[in-house]
Amino acid sequence: MCPLVAPLATASGQRGAASVVAPDRPTVRALRAEIPGLGETVAYDVKHIYAWVQANNPKAAVPERYNPQHQPTGDPDCRLGVKTSSNQVRADGTPTQRKDYVWGYGSGVAAATDPCYGDVVLAEYTQPFNEGDATYYHPLYERTVAALGCVPPNVTADAAFDAWHIYQTCARQGGIAAIPLNTRGHPPPQRLPDGTPLCPTGLAMSPSYTFVHTDGYRAQEFRCPLLHPRPTAQTCAHEQFVKGPGCVKYINIERGGLMRVLLDRDSTTYKDLYRQRTAAERINAQAKALGIERPKVRNSASVRNLNTLTYIVINVQALQRVHALKACAASRTPMLC
Repeated sequence: MCPLVAPLATASGQRGAASVVAPDRPTVRALRAEIPGLGETVAYDVKHIYAWVQANNPKAAVPERYNPQHQPTGDPDCRLGVKTSSNQVRADGTPTQRKDYVWGYGSGVAAATDPCYGDVVLAEYTQPFNEGDATYYHPLYERTVAALGCVPPNVTADAAFDAWHIYQTCARQGGIAAIPLNTRGHPPPQRLPDGTPLCPTGLAMSPSYTFVHTDGYRAQEFRCPLLHPRPTAQTCAHEQFVKGPGCVKYINIERGGLMRVLLDRDSTTYKDLYRQRTAAERINAQAKALGIERPKVRNSASVRNLNTLTYIVINVQALQRVHALKACAASRTPMLC
């Protein structure tokens, strides 16, 4: 069960917007009353929305179509962003990526699923499409808490949400953020089970001072164990040792930062939680079928209103589905031998 809480603190330490009134909160509470345990794991995703402008029409002759400084006259609020697809696989098994430029908006969604009653929307948040996926998380998370009246212990999302402050929301509740590690082109971090980093030669590094990083998290410096806290007689062939100071690393020591690199992504628990990420994808598919992808409006307020109405429709349909299934189960009479 997800625990009841007071207004939560955000990653920056300020009190969050748990009191935000989500337009679809009544449907969420009605569904939660019908489905015990709904919201213990919440899936997050972002759906692209095409603005109603000529720049999104490949048949229209638009000069500098993808120049972010050339705002389309049809919609003053839309912004240029990139939609990345990785659904094709090369012969060697690696995924191929295709990038499409889109003038429009992003619709972030928080969803939950039940094996019997299916998928529901817990929260939604819309902003221009030039914002990264991780920026949707905290507004969605706070609206989810407001709608559920409690904090979900577990969340799941794709690698675009791989950020320490997202893991932090679960780590402080004793839950798990089932998110793939995005190394962003760097080698995977090598750590001991307690989080101590290893140097390139495999030695456990020596802790030094702690400080507050400019990104807002507590960090700690680790230095070469052959030189810190005092030099030893051992030597190392690594170039940093030869230069004198030895290797130095700065690591995030917040609970969320440690969870991000220490989480066992091969465990059954992680895999079971990560499978629930598809709930958000199925909600996106339902929203697309209802016309969310290409709205015929020309400003952000209208787009937000249409998105909210779309998700309310999805939840009302889910509530009807729950009532129908329960009524069917109640009407069945046991067969007598």
